[in-house]
Amino acid sequence: MFVTVLLICIITFTLFQALKTRRFRNFPPGPLPVPFVGNILQLNLRNPLKDMKKLSETYGNVYSVFIGSTPVVILHGLQAVKEALVTQAVEFAGRPQGLLVNDVTEYKGVIIVNYGTHWKEQRRFALSTLRNFGLGKKSMEARIQEEVAHLTESLEKYKGQIMSPHTLLHNAVSNVICSVLLGQRFSYNDISFQEMIHCVSENLRLINGPWGMLYDALPIIRPLPLPYRKAITNAFKVKSFLKSIVEEHKKTRIRGEVRDIIDSYLEEMEKRKNEQSSFDNENLTILLTDLFAAGTDTTSSTLRFAILYLMIHPDIQAKCHQEIDTVLGQNKDFNFEDRLNMPYMQATIHEIQRFADVVPLGVFHATTKETHLYGYKLPKNTTVIANLSSVLHDETQWKFPHEFNPSNFLNSQGEFIKPEAFMPFSAGKPTAPFIHLHFENH
Repeated sequence: MFVTVLLICIITFTLFQALKTRRFRNFPPGPLPVPFVGNILQLNLRNPLKDMKKLSETYGNVYSVFIGSTPVVILHGLQAVKEALVTQAVEFAGRPQGLLVNDVTEYKGVIIVNYGTHWKEQRRFALSTLRNFGLGKKSMEARIQEEVAHLTESLEKYKGQIMSPHTLLHNAVSNVICSVLLGQRFSYNDISFQEMIHCVSENLRLINGPWGMLYDALPIIRPLPLPYRKAITNAFKVKSFLKSIVEEHKKTRIRGEVRDIIDSYLEEMEKRKNEQSSFDNENLTILLTDLFAAGTDTTSSTLRFAILYLMIHPDIQAKCHQEIDTVLGQNKDFNFEDRLNMPYMQATIHEIQRFADVVPLGVFHATTKETHLYGYKLPKNTTVIANLSSVLHDETQWKFPHEFNPSNFLNSQGEFIKPEAFMPFSAGKPTAPFIHLHFENH
């Protein structure tokens, strides 16, 4: 009797899961999912890009897969990504909920939080304050040049020895961002600083890697002591570190004298203390984490790829060097505006970003209401992934889509141009503030 009941329960549950993984009518097509796991067995979880390309060749530029029992729409190529995230920006401005990244950020901040009033408040504050502190403007030069001096000093200690630039580059980029967010830079040997960098980097790997995918796909396994649990622990450590700095700011700040983003946020909290606003201590620490994560890992990774590609292509390195010498001459000082006279250098930097492809799938989106795309119907809250890698290597958009060549960003007169297919980090409405200002000023 017990065995019979157990079998009935198993069969019923399996049928229920099979029904959950059925595609809606007029939903984007895709491979047949397996109950419980969906299509994750058909994807290389460490690097799904090749599998995604094959699926697009079979099902078109808008198709779907199931991550567990959750249907996910994949966008392939410039036209599909542009139609969804630019033309219908508001309809695709949501964020999927119930993922590892949501649990890590506690559904707060500006990057992963769902599109709405609180997101608008926090993002508007972040953009306005970052502009006030000169991000993307000339006033940032002093911060960057100071850190470059520290970086150069550290590099010179190796005197031609073999070394990995990974940690030093990450330290330098992190310090530039900390100077804006926290009002200070840290010694490269500071233990707390190094732990924060490590925790944020490890969390990005966990969230975007196979363990993050399994966490998102199979809610039943979440209580198990598997590697993704480390992401929650890391997030707690980062929050504790940032909270201690916020508390120090509360003790030392002088009203009306703003030193950094923390001071600006504390002033905003005071202004809105009698209102129903999203400005509170918890949102402050998550906002700081969001901005730190968005600005450090992508930038330091891009710099590492820059070193690698210029080593592999000494001819391109020589042309960049020659252009810098021509524009700057013997003057060792440089400024933000000098880039306007360096079309080849600009083209090379942008080609590094395109070819490095450090955020191949961007940040996931979700539909804010029922909408249509390429003739398909997408219900509200449908998870959408833009395959930015497919845009950066779209054969219809680039002169040399599969090779490293700065000519992708130069016209026939040798002038710098930026094709619309240049989407190295994101597209659409909820773009991270650091990234938004990067594009606004380049």
